[in-house]
Amino acid sequence: MMTFQQFSKGLASIPMTVSWYLSDLGEAKGKQTLFTRQAPQRLKVLREHALIESAVSSNRIEGIEIDHSRVGTVIFGRPTLRDRNEEEVQGYRKALQKVHEGGTKLPLTEETIRDLHLLCRGEIWDAGQYKERESDIIERYPDGRQRVRFRTVPAAETPTCLRELTTLWRRCHQELWVHPLIAMAAFNLDFLCIHPFRDGNGRVSRLLLLLQCYHLGYDVGRYISLERLIEQNKERYYETLEESSQNWHEGKHNPWPYINYLLSILKASYKEFEERLGQVKSPKGAKTALIESAVRNFTGEFTLNDLERACPGVSRDMVRRVLRDLQKSERVECLGRGPGALWRGNGGNTLKKG
Repeated sequence: MMTFQQFSKGLASIPMTVSWYLSDLGEAKGKQTLFTRQAPQRLKVLREHALIESAVSSNRIEGIEIDHSRVGTVIFGRPTLRDRNEEEVQGYRKALQKVHEGGTKLPLTEETIRDLHLLCRGEIWDAGQYKERESDIIERYPDGRQRVRFRTVPAAETPTCLRELTTLWRRCHQELWVHPLIAMAAFNLDFLCIHPFRDGNGRVSRLLLLLQCYHLGYDVGRYISLERLIEQNKERYYETLEESSQNWHEGKHNPWPYINYLLSILKASYKEFEERLGQVKSPKGAKTALIESAVRNFTGEFTLNDLERACPGVSRDMVRRVLRDLQKSERVECLGRGPGALWRGNGGNTLKKG
């Protein structure tokens, strides 16, 4: 709530890069209706991929992974779950479904926040419950050293702070302190600084980000996984979060690095949305387009395993087949032998569009 308290006092200006993002996102929102009038089957394919990518990526950011071959079954089927990781991935899918189905009708309240935590944490004793002990953010190093990255709000103050945060979110919109997208990113930052739960705060923050996008009329998260884009830029996510949380408790922090980061993620999602709509011709070609898009997104060399991780729900045979086709057309090249061989896009680091 400390970021909203800053904003309530008025802003003399906002960073130029933030202004550029707001302008670009306003334009993207204006085109949104045109794009969503495309063939329903194309949009259905994108929705299914986004659901898979979001459930896998949001958990993987927190170190929770499941067997690649089980992704589709865990997310879309009703399997007997093998372990705790599968339970959490399936739980996140259920929380996503609640957000997607609720959309603008699902209010941003304490009850909603706790309910989303309950769903994404699954069958664990404190799912949906605020933390009972202090839970500072600790960074641990390979040599055993550790440091406190951020001291979160004390457990006893958590309910009051979260209640204040949701109240300030509503007031900010009513009184127009800042642009709604800036308010959305500010909410995300304050939520993570409060850190209301023992575990699962990052995942709930990403669910709330999606919900707030719906509230503000930015529906791209239904078709492009915001969570996957955050995972692909995970280092910058942690860097900007740490930078913007310094002196948060005193209200003397600089929220703009993190706000700028989240707006860049939203802009990237719209850019990818336009690209994918042009690529996805039919359900039959959707997975090929997904794999080709993943290859283009690599900024350097990659392995077959890297590509599989970027395309959850796509079989290894399919990934190999597309790579072979790209190799035959000289759009990628293989730099070695065996499953651990490195690949790269033709002409350096970028896959040429064929």
